Amino acid sequence: MPDRIIEYTVPAGTPPTRADKLFAAKFDDISRARLQRAFEADQVSFDGLIIDKRFKINRPGLLRATLEEPTFEAAPIAVDLPLEIIYEDASILVVNKAPGMITHPGNGTGENTLVHALLHHCGDQLSTVGAPDRPGIVHRLDKETSGLIVVAKNDTAHHKLAAAFSERQTYKRYTALVMGIPKVSRGTIKEPIARHPVIRTRMAVVHSGKPAHTDWQVEARYAQKAARLACVIHTGRTHQIRVHMSALNFPLLGDTTYGFKPGRLKEIRIPRVMLHSTELRIQHPERDELMTFLAPLPEDFERTMAALNHS
Repeated sequence: MPDRIIEYTVPAGTPPTRADKLFAAKFDDISRARLQRAFEADQVSFDGLIIDKRFKINRPGLLRATLEEPTFEAAPIAVDLPLEIIYEDASILVVNKAPGMITHPGNGTGENTLVHALLHHCGDQLSTVGAPDRPGIVHRLDKETSGLIVVAKNDTAHHKLAAAFSERQTYKRYTALVMGIPKVSRGTIKEPIARHPVIRTRMAVVHSGKPAHTDWQVEARYAQKAARLACVIHTGRTHQIRVHMSALNFPLLGDTTYGFKPGRLKEIRIPRVMLHSTELRIQHPERDELMTFLAPLPEDFERTMAALNHS
């Protein structure tokens, strides 16, 4: 079934309104989750400019969205898969996701995603937002990225956490192994990111893209070959760290999509894209408590760093 395209011509005199709220008001047959996925996929535009859901429409123009048709005929089932749980209470669950685990089902995935594991562990104690394929999923990590993910166990927690991520009220620190060594010890990059204009499975620095802000700091250097960076992201764009580091000519080890050349480290086996969500700081959604979660570097990170030290 082809994707559905919806359009709304905003008339003159319309009060300034956020894009997501305007769409929701004009197309009440479309679920909030489906519209959210369109924004996340950079499939929403205003007069040809890609926008996010917070973009405020304050003039006449054409609002357009491409909505992917649902691909699931039935909800995913519970599967007994290993989960490393960092924290759990009645409202949230924090998981240290293993590398190679996909966050939620999609085209071509099997019954081995984080959602399948969560359904087994939590039963019906997951938020219904994003159901049937993404129950409880507030944010995501790429398949090869390991580390911290917070999951909502009820709808109230889900909405509050989603708002916190959207309004940039969370702290997210990642550890990355990159090719090359920066000449300075720290830096900031604020290049906008959007879907690649030609290769639609990739993201890229694009002038008309969404704002993206990454702070980075060198934590370790390995001869003249590589470095370990701490990356703090203030926005949550798809592939943000991977795209920003590539734009600085320091692609992540293993990330052939964004410029890593395996031939430059022939003597070292790089098992995956070397990115790990190390620290997550959130306000608890149902009580007045700032919570900080830490996930140690996984074994494949430690092995790779040891190999770099001895190369």
